[in-house]
Amino acid sequence: MSPRAAVVWTPEFLSYDLGDDHPLDPVRLDLTMRLATELGVLEGVEPVVPTPAPDEEVQRIHVPSYLTAVKSAPEIPFGVGHGLGTDDNPIFLGMHEASALICGGSLSAAREIAEGRADRAVSIAGGLHHAMADRASGFCVYNDCAVAISWLLDHGYDRIAYVDVDVHHGDGVQAAFYADPRVLTISLHQHPMTLWPGTGWPGEYGSGTGEGYAVNLPLPPGTADPSWLRAFDAVVPSLLEAFRPQILVTQCGADTHAEDPLADLGLSVDGHRAIYGRLRSLAERTAGGKWLATGGGGYGLFRVVPRSWTHLIATVLDRDVDPRRPVPAGWIAHTAGLTGQELPTSMTDGRDTATDPWSEGSDRVDAAVIETRRAVFPLHGLDPDDPRD
Repeated sequence: MSPRAAVVWTPEFLSYDLGDDHPLDPVRLDLTMRLATELGVLEGVEPVVPTPAPDEEVQRIHVPSYLTAVKSAPEIPFGVGHGLGTDDNPIFLGMHEASALICGGSLSAAREIAEGRADRAVSIAGGLHHAMADRASGFCVYNDCAVAISWLLDHGYDRIAYVDVDVHHGDGVQAAFYADPRVLTISLHQHPMTLWPGTGWPGEYGSGTGEGYAVNLPLPPGTADPSWLRAFDAVVPSLLEAFRPQILVTQCGADTHAEDPLADLGLSVDGHRAIYGRLRSLAERTAGGKWLATGGGGYGLFRVVPRSWTHLIATVLDRDVDPRRPVPAGWIAHTAGLTGQELPTSMTDGRDTATDPWSEGSDRVDAAVIETRRAVFPLHGLDPDDPRD
């Protein structure tokens, strides 16, 4: 294990609970930490326990009137506005406190790195990337990713790369830094014609001095591990090499999995593990080893997210889990009491993630890649048609 890696965790993260019937069930966090513990991934690791982000930190991204609405919403069930009280973003008791704690988790991860106690840090409760300055959106009340990036900009970092591998477009983080050339945002997601929020087109590439620093790679439904990884390899490494960030911040949503009930990509847990390995390598190669990882979406609560994010935590800690390793019997017994689903028995889906180097082809994924490359590569001095770039 890297001696300079931190895991941010508190059981209080489970208080971010949007309701019994809501897809974003905090059980996925509990089951992840249970699985990582039973596999020995967390042996000897003392978690960093966060505190709620104070208002002035949340207001780095969110306007004061929105914080007032979030705080008062549980007492005013109707007419609060700001995207609150919808099916996606229902009001719940302690909503401000729970949301501020998620922000505090990502801020704690940022501080561990910025203050020299760690080179890498992970907070699986984070990744609420849809929240906008003045409204909740897509299950997200406060945008912890953007808050942490803003804090880093004020604490010694002026080149930050944000890579979002969630199935949904990382719209809230993009919006927060759309005109800021200090932050390169890259989002790989299911095509906006086929999935909410309907944004994340290649032509959304930033504005003003930030032109070229928003990158979007929309992928067709059904894209599976080899094609997804091929697309990633065709876009992300070249841009990070050109930008040379001082830190890599990632949103690692697991809802790209083929079994996810809310989307239509075709990745496996093996694909997720390969993604995390690539992100770690890119942090080492391009960002001086500095890597802040968050969770995000993922609604395969029992079969997918716990295994995927256990691999994420293990990757951050340099304690990679052999994909053939059995899922512990104790974890299966506990989880079987929560669901009638058949549970996985190993840390793999048995998928082959090998992929060929990218070159312009005629399939739908290659067409998406070249559209993105042609939109942004020239703005970074890269040749969009040269596979060596």
